[in-house]
Amino acid sequence: MEKLTTLYVKRAELWFFLTILAYFLMNGAQIFETLVFVPKWTASPPDSFQLLLVGQGTGLKEFWIAFHSLHEITFLLAIAFCWKIKPVRNWLLILFVIHMAVRVWTLAFFAPNIIYFQEVADNPSLATELNDQTSLWKALNYVRVLIFMAISIGLIPLFLKLRNIRNLL
Repeated sequence: MEKLTTLYVKRAELWFFLTILAYFLMNGAQIFETLVFVPKWTASPPDSFQLLLVGQGTGLKEFWIAFHSLHEITFLLAIAFCWKIKPVRNWLLILFVIHMAVRVWTLAFFAPNIIYFQEVADNPSLATELNDQTSLWKALNYVRVLIFMAISIGLIPLFLKLRNIRNLL
């Protein structure tokens, strides 16, 4: 580990804390969505898909794009500011790779399916095997949210390690 200054570690702590805060806020929104909103729009497809339409229901696309973008910027800044602190940096990189893998999964599976469900809401004749598709989406969403929660919980011991490093300076 390079020679660290108290100022360097305090800046690292600040960005790390903001990352944790953003992650826990994101988790709160995901838990709310998973427990309240998802059961409503999956209740009786295709009629319940109306809730997914912007203007008729809840358009969450912009919210999630903004929230994930903000969170990922803070995450990258935490990595940058922790770069000289090898044990923290390495675990942050591992957690970030896991996070990005789940984001890729989101973009490859969850987003296209939501788009399909929105298309079905506009044109119910497109509907095929909706109960199976919504059940799969809902079940995999639980897994996705649990992974995101595990990552955010994994950040806490790293933050405590960072605080201990500062206390040793």
